[in-house]
Amino acid sequence: MFIGEYQHSVDGKGRLVLPSKFRAGLADGCIVTKGQEGCLYVLPIAEWQTMADEVSALPLTDKRGRKWSRVFFGSSEDLSVDKQGRAMLPATLRQWAGLTDKVTVIGVHSRVELWDPETWATVLAEGEDEFVNTEERIGETI
Repeated sequence: MFIGEYQHSVDGKGRLVLPSKFRAGLADGCIVTKGQEGCLYVLPIAEWQTMADEVSALPLTDKRGRKWSRVFFGSSEDLSVDKQGRAMLPATLRQWAGLTDKVTVIGVHSRVELWDPETWATVLAEGEDEFVNTEERIGETI
């Protein structure tokens, strides 16, 4: 399980040191791919496979499903973590997510998300406002 928020740096070679608390959950391998709202998802292999199965089940006759499938699979890459906990982030994905030298790393239960700090601050503020003002039970009207 991944929880918490951390501020980390990307070095000149595009390597990100992952939070030490997350490394064990990613030790068996992981995939990095485009996420929602402009972040990158880092998914343990088992979680990526679950998502891949769901995306693969979308009908080929559904244009939105085809588009989603292309983006999901086309932007997914193996992510290896070295003994120092560094992961080489592909340049194309770093550029897409607007990641430069600073990255906000958050744990979202079954995945890790990588955010440009300014984008994360905006998304978090919007999410906190909705969180505080939610009156319905989660899952009923979100």
